[in-house]
Amino acid sequence: MKFLSVRDLRGKSAQIWKELPSEGEMVVTSNGRPIAILAATSESTFEDSLSALRTARSIDAVAALQSRSAETGTDRISLSEINREIKSVRRRRPK
Repeated sequence: MKFLSVRDLRGKSAQIWKELPSEGEMVVTSNGRPIAILAATSESTFEDSLSALRTARSIDAVAALQSRSAETGTDRISLSEINREIKSVRRRRPK
């Protein structure tokens, strides 16, 4: 996978757009740190590519929530405790 700086993206954009289809993906960096991924797509694959990206982000988000839950101990809360908390919050909501 090719890495390129924000400066390269600005200064050599025409060359980058030509290379992207054969590269597949490129990582854009700022101060040496990755900040974005450029991924080649087409009209025919755009929806599938976008769906795959969103699915991957969702999986990462769920994994982060599960990890945070295990760290804080909330993964051991019983269903009755969860239901009590939901009822409590609903009672405090303005009607």
